[in-house]
Amino acid sequence: MTDVRQFRRAALSLQEVEEQSAAHGVVSFAVADRTFASANTADVDVSLHLGEEEQADFLTSHPSAERLIDGTTPIGVRISLADIDGQQLNHWVRRAWLANAPQRLVAHATVAETATPGKVGDLPKAIGRPATQALVDAGITSLAQVAELTEAELKAMHGVGPKAIRVLKQELDTTGRSLKS
Repeated sequence: MTDVRQFRRAALSLQEVEEQSAAHGVVSFAVADRTFASANTADVDVSLHLGEEEQADFLTSHPSAERLIDGTTPIGVRISLADIDGQQLNHWVRRAWLANAPQRLVAHATVAETATPGKVGDLPKAIGRPATQALVDAGITSLAQVAELTEAELKAMHGVGPKAIRVLKQELDTTGRSLKS
């Protein structure tokens, strides 16, 4: 079953997201001071701020969802966590983030979705697709940029696991560089 922890992980895995706690058990997530998702932990409802076309797609594929309205303006959708599986939730949280993120972040995310291991700058193929896409999503396309990061910063990127970190360290070592301490 999908829960608030998974929702939180999905939101925080995206670039430049800030978690904001509000009164009455509501937690929300914003990018560039724009809220894109929130959850009422008491009722276990999730609200996603989506564009109108995506709201229609969401409502069509999730009949139990309802539209969020601000005055007369549709601003998103609300659904019970019990009515959406984890993979779908991850997808729609990302779509809400894309609808609200600054253009520069959206551009990185769009390029990252098609990034192929071994074809991005001098990043090694052996790090795999998830790590390649995570790095490109963060605007990192070279080993020189990787060398400016700490191991903790790499570990915090969704998709960069122990194998990718090991490979990156080895590649840096062969060029006389290392991760930032």
